[in-house]
Amino acid sequence: MMRMPEVMALTGLSRTTIWRRLRDGSFPPAVRLGGERTRAVGWREQDIYDWIDSLSPAA
Repeated sequence: MMRMPEVMALTGLSRTTIWRRLRDGSFPPAVRLGGERTRAVGWREQDIYDWIDSLSPAA
């Protein structure tokens, strides 16, 4: 699992841009860490890499 600082570093996106893209469905969904009552979220590492790959034009 990747937390927000790692996702920001890897994608080059700001926290605000990531949340904006989450809302409009153009970023991989976050996964709650620790159940419903926590605000902590993370992303599956493979989801982030797949998303990055989807942005690259096909060679």
